[in-house]
Amino acid sequence: MTEAQPQPESVAHLFEEERSALQKVWRNPRGLLGWFSVTTHQEIGRRYIFTAFLFLLAGGVEAMLMRLQLARPDNHFLSNDFYDQLFTMHGTTMMFLFAVPVLEGFAIYLVPLMVGTRNVAFPRLNAFGYWMYVFGGIFLYIGFLCNTGADAGWFAYTPLSGPQYSPGKRVDFWAQMITFTEVSALSVAVEIMTTVLRLRAPGMSLNRIPIFVWSVFVQALMILFAMPAIMLSSGMLLCDRTIGTHYFNPSEGGDPLLWQHLFWFFGHPEVYIIFIPGTGFVSTLITAATRRPLFGYTAVVLSLIATGFMGFGLWVHHMFATGLPQLGASFFSAATLVIAIPTGVQFFCWIATIWSAGKLTMNTATHFMFGFFFIFLAGGLTGVMLGSVPLDLQVHDTYFVVAHFHYVLIGGMVFPLMGAFYHWIPKMTGRLLNETAGKVNFWLLFVGFNLTFFPMHLLGFYGMPRRVYTYQADTGWGGLSELASIGAALIALGGLVFIGNYLWSMRHGIPAGNDPWGSDTLEWSTTSPPPNYNYVHLPTVSGRYALWSRLPDDPVVTGLHTDRREVLVTGILDGQPDHRYILPGSSIWPLLTAIAVAIGFIASVFVFHDLTYGIILTALTLLGWFWPRRDPRHGVKDQS
Repeated sequence: MTEAQPQPESVAHLFEEERSALQKVWRNPRGLLGWFSVTTHQEIGRRYIFTAFLFLLAGGVEAMLMRLQLARPDNHFLSNDFYDQLFTMHGTTMMFLFAVPVLEGFAIYLVPLMVGTRNVAFPRLNAFGYWMYVFGGIFLYIGFLCNTGADAGWFAYTPLSGPQYSPGKRVDFWAQMITFTEVSALSVAVEIMTTVLRLRAPGMSLNRIPIFVWSVFVQALMILFAMPAIMLSSGMLLCDRTIGTHYFNPSEGGDPLLWQHLFWFFGHPEVYIIFIPGTGFVSTLITAATRRPLFGYTAVVLSLIATGFMGFGLWVHHMFATGLPQLGASFFSAATLVIAIPTGVQFFCWIATIWSAGKLTMNTATHFMFGFFFIFLAGGLTGVMLGSVPLDLQVHDTYFVVAHFHYVLIGGMVFPLMGAFYHWIPKMTGRLLNETAGKVNFWLLFVGFNLTFFPMHLLGFYGMPRRVYTYQADTGWGGLSELASIGAALIALGGLVFIGNYLWSMRHGIPAGNDPWGSDTLEWSTTSPPPNYNYVHLPTVSGRYALWSRLPDDPVVTGLHTDRREVLVTGILDGQPDHRYILPGSSIWPLLTAIAVAIGFIASVFVFHDLTYGIILTALTLLGWFWPRRDPRHGVKDQS
């Protein structure tokens, strides 16, 4: 199945014929119906990223409204009811509709390119997951726009979120949105894990997988274990509210603390589900900026795995104020301290890589990488502080926790994500973003972020509780709150600079070429933007840094059919070719299935038993999805 590169000129015409045949087979369908039927990973990945960015804008507007309300004491700019909806929608949007989906979008787009294949393992499941994500977000925001926005916080603690204290449908909308987004996340996790394990390029053994691919693989594994917990708990809450069960009602034998245990069993791993791909971005950016192999590759991979594993043993440190036995609390306090070790190992590997480099490319992506170092390190230190039970009891539910939370998540995910945008948008679009505007973008975000959230540490020590819509002047919180609001305005200005930079660069930006950064991973070996099929001939890998170790006579994979969507399946451990597999083409059935599932989920919010109608409709659409079709050209049955 392989032959040496470069190809002789005598077969150049054959190469062009193969490319033309692949373009025809992998072409996205045209028209409105075709747009809804796309299953190529590049298009679905871009849609995830674009949709998540729209939700980020919505969450940013909500944050600005909250900061305007809190800028001055005794402010009546917003009502208490609308403020409750705002802070709930802001947290829910950022955690469920932006942070995880945007990382999944990058994974869907980049992983097939990085591992040297033509699509994700289950392309129709990929499209289904995207539509479920979109329908869940739309459902939540329709409720918000109709003044039925959730108002019990993004964590919806019981009994506040129960039927006694939150009548109406506000919390019901929130609880069912959780089911939408987690079905989507589980779909992405399955396809990413399968793609990484079975569709890698020949020669890409486990010890040659790029660090970013390792990071999203660990993220997907965590999603498989964490997301069912929140789906279960939100389903139980919905049952309490709609059909009168009593899972969380203490007067009927339920336990409100059960909600906290189930929620935080998901909620704290969720932090690492968001953070771990951020470290994958950082490792990739460092390798590109230094033009050197990452120091301690094995140590970094083991740190990612250890962080993912240990992240499931920390959830109770969110519950130190609930009266848990002190012996039990001590174990979770110790785990909170210990989990800093694998992240510290990664920091030392990054520092060693930079230290050994003769020259460092200080582009915009590198600026965001250093911003991550500073901000996440500060957030990690306050996290260790919160691992102490006595200190946690003093600052629990104050603005100190808000500051820590944002330092960890924005520092650990948003700053690496912005660096990833500047690094990979040239690959996605074929044009470089403007570097001058990019550095202005960085400094506005960096200064604005610290101006916003550092004062909140002090506000927490001064006793300002979180989730209050106003405060009295004699508390002394007004000055620091006003400073935080000014910082939020700088963050918003930085976001506008980024949007303007992107729009301008798409029309006037410098053409990127295939590899503007001199990077080492396979996605830079194809065109910018890549074709739908990624590679005419699949590459083979002869080293850990695929492009840097490539030789002119390295073989490529030939022999795959060009008249159907065919991929090569390789071994899990060593990446040796195993067999060929035909992927399904474009299809409207994933969208129809998502609509059927959405009908069942939404109907159950109003009449729980109407869920059965959605089940029936879903079964009918799945018949269409999996109905075998015979290809008249080849006599091949498409079972997908």
